[in-house]
Amino acid sequence: MAVFGLQSEITDIDEVVGYHAGRYISSNKTVWRILSFPIHERSPAVVHLAVHLQNGRRVYFSESNVQQRALNRPDTTLTAFLALCQNDSFAKKKLLYSEVPTYYTWNGNKKSFERRKRGESVDGQPNIFKETTIGRIYTFHPNQDECFFLRLLLVNVAGPTSFEHLRTANGTIHDTYRSAGQALNLLENDHHWDNCINDACETSTPSQIRALFGIILTTYSPSSPAELWEKCKWQMAENILY
Repeated sequence: MAVFGLQSEITDIDEVVGYHAGRYISSNKTVWRILSFPIHERSPAVVHLAVHLQNGRRVYFSESNVQQRALNRPDTTLTAFLALCQNDSFAKKKLLYSEVPTYYTWNGNKKSFERRKRGESVDGQPNIFKETTIGRIYTFHPNQDECFFLRLLLVNVAGPTSFEHLRTANGTIHDTYRSAGQALNLLENDHHWDNCINDACETSTPSQIRALFGIILTTYSPSSPAELWEKCKWQMAENILY
């Protein structure tokens, strides 16, 4: 079916009316919809899991509820997961953030995770059932360093009870998620960048070393920029007096 028209001047176009006028529905599709057959299916189900810093959750409010929302911020899937690990022995013992939807359902009204009441039973765990549901954690670019390293910890640390717990490695509470990930050996070794800078220090001028250092920082996201700086800062600043 084709619809066209001729007019002397351009007027406002109603795309909704044009779509309905030009749409063609076959007899098969018509019967399918009249009989209320399912249009699509999705298997397995996918649950999106939020990632944000400790005080970085997004809060929506209006003029009427601004004070209430400020005092009682709604939980996200991440804060609900941390609360779950505090109160649920199974979650605290072995559960990763991405595995939560497999054993728990997300209650959007209560903003909390609840144990599944049906599915395949888990050996050795009474009243624990699992489904094929997949947890998909939102991703971050390495340039958003703290969120990126927080996500890295969430997919490797089982049963965290707080943001502070995620920054704890080998009994030490670190100031950043990057340093915690490095203490847990989750980050790539910077040995090749050490060799690169050392070679440049032997053959290049301070300005060239500084340019190389900037490229490494902005393009390759080394695991420990501070240590890399300490190793070559005097070579980079050698011509500062000139």
